[in-house]
Amino acid sequence: MDHTAHEPEKRPHGAASWGTAVKATLHCLTGCAIGEILGMVIGTALGWGNVPTMVLAIGLAFLFGYSFTLFAVLRSGLGLKAAIRIALAADTVSIAVMELVDNAIIALTPGAMDAHLSDGLFWSALLGGFAVAFLITTPLNKWLIGRGRGHAVVHAHH
Repeated sequence: MDHTAHEPEKRPHGAASWGTAVKATLHCLTGCAIGEILGMVIGTALGWGNVPTMVLAIGLAFLFGYSFTLFAVLRSGLGLKAAIRIALAADTVSIAVMELVDNAIIALTPGAMDAHLSDGLFWSALLGGFAVAFLITTPLNKWLIGRGRGHAVVHAHH
């Protein structure tokens, strides 16, 4: 008698496609970029120093990153509490790595922390940081999704 039909399907490690990982990373990057740019604009417009501006930008990056997933999951009919848990599980690692990489690049780029919104250095450091963060976070997301973590928890609710 064949019992394999009754056993749960075993997913091989690393089974996620690169396309899925890229989509998940772009989704995360979009929220992070909106939040981070908005935070930088607000902090700069208010004349805040580098540290409070970065704290605001990182906080807004997490807020916007989570909100994109949260709204998508809520549209599927899930309750708010469950949707929040899914958004946190899906995006925390991805956003944290993305923000760590991006902000490290900005902090390590000479003059970028003191550049103004009208300076090319500000935008090149920020966009360069996003590009490097994308390149580092995509393989991480592929690994997480392949293990049923990260954005994999969202796909059941789309």
